[in-house]
Amino acid sequence: MAFFPRAFLLLFHILLVRSVLGKVKLTMVDNLEVYLGDSASIPCHYSFTDIEKEPSFFMIQWFVKAAGNGTRVRIYYADVSQQVIDNNTDYSGRIEVKLEEKEAILVIRKVQLSDEREFFCQVNGLAAGTNESRTNLRVFHPPESPVIEGALTGISVTKQGLSKVASCEVRNGFPKPNITWYKNEKYLTPVPDKANILILVTRESSGFYSVQSTLDYKVEKEDKNSLFLCEVSFAVPGAIRTTNTRAINITVHYPTTTMKLWKELPQGLVKEGDTVKLGCQGDGNPPPHVIFNRGQEPNKVLNSSGNILTLTSVSRKDSGVYTCRPLGVDESSKVKGEMELAVHYLDPAFVVPKDSEMMLRGEELTATCNALSSLPTSTVWYKDRKKVGQGHTLHLTDASYQTSGEYKCEVTVPSLPALRTSGSVHIIVQGSPEMEGGEQEVQLEEAVGRTVNLSCKAVGHPRPSISWTIAGSQSWKEIVNQAHEDSVNSVVSIEVTSDVSATCNASNDMGTEAKIYHIKANPRIMKFPEGRGIIIVVIILCLLLLAFLGSILYFLHKKSKLPCKFTKEKTATDDVEKKTNAKPETTPLNIPNSEKKGPNDQVTDVGRE
Repeated sequence: MAFFPRAFLLLFHILLVRSVLGKVKLTMVDNLEVYLGDSASIPCHYSFTDIEKEPSFFMIQWFVKAAGNGTRVRIYYADVSQQVIDNNTDYSGRIEVKLEEKEAILVIRKVQLSDEREFFCQVNGLAAGTNESRTNLRVFHPPESPVIEGALTGISVTKQGLSKVASCEVRNGFPKPNITWYKNEKYLTPVPDKANILILVTRESSGFYSVQSTLDYKVEKEDKNSLFLCEVSFAVPGAIRTTNTRAINITVHYPTTTMKLWKELPQGLVKEGDTVKLGCQGDGNPPPHVIFNRGQEPNKVLNSSGNILTLTSVSRKDSGVYTCRPLGVDESSKVKGEMELAVHYLDPAFVVPKDSEMMLRGEELTATCNALSSLPTSTVWYKDRKKVGQGHTLHLTDASYQTSGEYKCEVTVPSLPALRTSGSVHIIVQGSPEMEGGEQEVQLEEAVGRTVNLSCKAVGHPRPSISWTIAGSQSWKEIVNQAHEDSVNSVVSIEVTSDVSATCNASNDMGTEAKIYHIKANPRIMKFPEGRGIIIVVIILCLLLLAFLGSILYFLHKKSKLPCKFTKEKTATDDVEKKTNAKPETTPLNIPNSEKKGPNDQVTDVGRE
């Protein structure tokens, strides 16, 4: 029977609470968001309505929904006389409740991931009624920076199906972060036979979430320059944040479809003797191993180093079409590179007439100079280093002995200056002797007893010989006889004792030429013995010097500036004597001109004779 009264009282209490439910009004936020480790403050605002005055006794309790089974566990109780934090709960020692005017604030210190639950606030005013409300506590922890890894090996475009392009991982976030893929800044979505995205979510023992995403993709050749990245989005209190990985490029393997062949060295045109380097490259990846061939020998593989073919000391025989192609590709394949190599040349000059040519005086001659070349040439003629003509042909007209000599032609290639050659021809002009100087007869007058040197130079081909015929003197001799290629020079020394006639005869197989010297002997022109003429000149110079010094002394005497002189009182008688005894003007040494004699007086007289 004791059970019945207690059961009845409990039922009566429940009915009483229900009957007054709604007289207590509670206000709480639906969700409260905090960072892991922070403190969470959950406010519970209450008020009493529909009553004349607030109850003098009421209770406040906080509950939390248990993890897993959904039951509620009380963690806090308070009334007008006491506050109690329940023992043996997840929040014992970690919470406190701040009671303020019509508000109970639950403070949770060092929020943990397990605190992401529903928290209930209940206010019981007994006769005033009972009510409760709840707040959902959400906990956030930003993940670590995401990491992206591309495929470690190249991906072939010829592979069937999809290939793993890259993977992206983000660790230790709460709640679960999301991963999105981008290619060249464009959002990637799964497309059948083109792209597929796999997501693997792991709940760590710490409670954090780690997410790994793998991108499988059908690569194409154009993807060799594509950039892939993944974007991670995660929630934080009041917002959604994102962070990106670095962009990566994947290695795409694709077959070679075109080849390029070019000349690396030398720059510009190629001439014989050069070293030539040809380079070859295909557009495939990885770059193909290449082989080189010549068009003349398509089945012969040339020795090369990698994608470089080196030809040393090339000649015109190396000219032709060169090809390169990927190793293993048939020679008939269109996948090859081609180029034509032109090795330019300039052969030795060929001169006509060859070596030397004879011609007579007055004749004309045409010489030619040519050199076989792969490029246009230019020819210049030189004689004694002076330019005498331009062009392949040289015209010589009205030949003279001055025409004789070596003519050199230089052949160059204007577009390739390093190519040059030369040739020469020696021109010999034949004819009778020709005397140097225009006069055939020369008139001379010399003193009797003087020795005269007469010269005679003649040119001609064959080289002439010179002979002398001397009339009027028995004392003569040839003192010079010099012979050159086409000339001869002779000098004779003749003592003039009387009138002399000297004839120089130059002759060769083509004729003769003569030159005559007429020397008139003059006995009135004295010839001083050797050495005396010099002495006389010295004496004359000394006399002139003495006369100059005497003039200076006389001038100083007249001006009374001599340091030593005779002093005598001047009288009128002296003046009369000077006038009476006036004589012709004297020399500075007071010697009358009529009495002055010197060694030069005799020489002057001889000269006048």
